[in-house]
Amino acid sequence: QVQLVESGGGLVQPGGSLRLSCAASGSIFVFNVMGWYRQAPGKQRELVAAILSSGNTNYADSVKGRFTISRDNAKKTVYLQMNSLKPEDTAVYYCNAARGISAYWGQGTQVTVSS
Repeated sequence: QVQLVESGGGLVQPGGSLRLSCAASGSIFVFNVMGWYRQAPGKQRELVAAILSSGNTNYADSVKGRFTISRDNAKKTVYLQMNSLKPEDTAVYYCNAARGISAYWGQGTQVTVSS
């Protein structure tokens, strides 16, 4: 049973930083893709950033230059460093991991950017 456990969310002032972590357990394989999605109230879930096992990355235009995704394949962990946070970054952030046709989700962690 694959489980993804997120940590690192919280309340931060505009311009501040947070680092999210997501650790995967229950799988002996390396996930082809790991990523972060977010869902704000009343909005659809959207991709924030994704990283392949090769290290190639993809970012939503709204976070380019502010967020950095990275992964540790040995630890089966993916990170999201979020800098220069804005109120519009407020959302529940979900970790995602995929291998082949299988995809898994974490339970979500709240990020609130407010003064």
